[in-house]
Amino acid sequence: MNPKAKRRIWGWYLFDWASQPYNTLLLTFIFGPYVKELVGSGTEAQAAWGYGVGFAGLIIAVLAPILGAIADRSGGRRKFIWLFSLMYVVGSTGLWLAVPDDFNLVTILIFFGIGLIGMEFATIFTNSMLPDLGTREEIGRISGNGWALGYVGGVIALALMLTLFQENTETGKTLIGLDPAFGLDPASREGTRAVGPFTAIWYIVFMIPFFLWVREPRKAGTLSIGQAVRCALPELKVTLRHLPENRSLFAYLGSSMFYRDALNGMYAFGGIYAAGTLGWSPVDVGIFGIIAAITGAVFAWIGGHADDHFGPKPVIVANVLVLTAVAISIVYVSRESVFGVAVDPESALPDVAFYVLGALIGAAGGALQSASRTMMVRQALPGRETEGFGLYALAGKATSFIAPLSIGLATDLSGSQQVGITPLIALFIIGLFLLRWVKPDGEQAKV
Repeated sequence: MNPKAKRRIWGWYLFDWASQPYNTLLLTFIFGPYVKELVGSGTEAQAAWGYGVGFAGLIIAVLAPILGAIADRSGGRRKFIWLFSLMYVVGSTGLWLAVPDDFNLVTILIFFGIGLIGMEFATIFTNSMLPDLGTREEIGRISGNGWALGYVGGVIALALMLTLFQENTETGKTLIGLDPAFGLDPASREGTRAVGPFTAIWYIVFMIPFFLWVREPRKAGTLSIGQAVRCALPELKVTLRHLPENRSLFAYLGSSMFYRDALNGMYAFGGIYAAGTLGWSPVDVGIFGIIAAITGAVFAWIGGHADDHFGPKPVIVANVLVLTAVAISIVYVSRESVFGVAVDPESALPDVAFYVLGALIGAAGGALQSASRTMMVRQALPGRETEGFGLYALAGKATSFIAPLSIGLATDLSGSQQVGITPLIALFIIGLFLLRWVKPDGEQAKV
C-alpha cells in the first residue's frame, strides 16, 4: 500500500478518535451523571435525558437519508462533514453553561442536541467513505481498527478529564488529588463543566489530519448541490418504495434499528443508572467508563479481524446475544441485592458486578458497531453508499426515540430505575430475530 493510501486510511481512523469523546464524556460517563446530580433525582434526570436524546434522534431520522442521497449525487461528502463538525463544536462548547446555581435544563438539552445531531450526521458521511478505503475483504479489519482507535481516544480523553479537570464534590480535587487545571473553580463545578469545551477542542485538533489526508475519489456524473437537492427527494422516495423488494437490506435495516437502539440506550443511561441505583459519584462512573472503553477498544480490534475471517453476520449475532444477557443481568444488580441474593449495604459486590457488566457492554458494543458498519457496506447499492448509510441512520434513528422514551416512561410510571431499563431486553430480542433474513453479502451475492 502506497504512503498516500495509508495516510488516507489513518486520516479516516482519526475521525473515530476525534468524535468518540461526545459519546464517552458527554453522553455516558461525565456530563450525563452531572445532569443527574444537578436535577437532584435519578428518575427525573433519567426521564428528562430520555426525552431530550429521543427528540434529537427524531431530527436525525428525518434528515439523514435525504442528506445522504444529496451527497451521493453531488459528490460532496467533505463539505457536509465540515458543516456538521461545526454543529458538534458549538453544541459541546455550549455545555459549559450548565452552572449549578443557574441551571436551565432546556437550554442545556438544546446545546446537547445540536452537538449530538452534528456528531451523528458527520458519522454518516464519514462511514460512507469506508468502501473507498480497501477491498471487500479488507474493510472489516479497517472498520474494526477505526472503532478500536476511537475507543482508545475515548479512554485517553476520559483519563485526562478525571485526572486534570473533574473535581470531587467533597474535596474539590481531581481523581489524583490535584486542583482542577487552569485555575478552574471547583465550587462552581468548572472542572466538570469544562468537559464540553474540552470535547470541542479535542475534536478540532484531531480532525485536522482527516481534512488534510482524506480526499474523495473523483466520480463522473456528479451534480451541483442545487441539482442534487432537486433530484434526491424523488429518487429517495422510489428507493424507499422498493426497499422491501431488497429483502436482505430491508431485514438488516430493521434488525439494526432495534439492536442499535438498545445499545445506544445502554450507553446513554449507563452512567445515570449506576449513579442513581448504586449511588456512584461521577468519578466512580468515570472509572467504569474507562473499563468499558478499554474492553471496547480491544474487542473492536478483535471483532474486526473476526469480521475479515467469518464475515460480519456471525460477529453481529454473537454480540447481540451477549448484550441481551447483559441487559437482563443489569436489572438484578442493586445496592440491596445481586442476582437475587441480598447483600450488606456496605458490600462491594454490586459495584464489582456492575463493573463486569460494563466491561461486557464495552466489549460487545465495540465489536457490534464495527461489524454493523461493515455489514451496511455489503448491503448498500454500489455507488450509493452515502444514501445507504443515510438509510442506516434512518433505521437507527427512526425508532431511536423508543429506547430513551420507553425508559423515561417506564421509569416515570414505576418510580424505579431498574424497571425503567427493561425495555432494552425486548429491543435486543427483536433485532436478533430479524437477522435470520439477512444475507451475509446482501442481494448482491446473487449477481
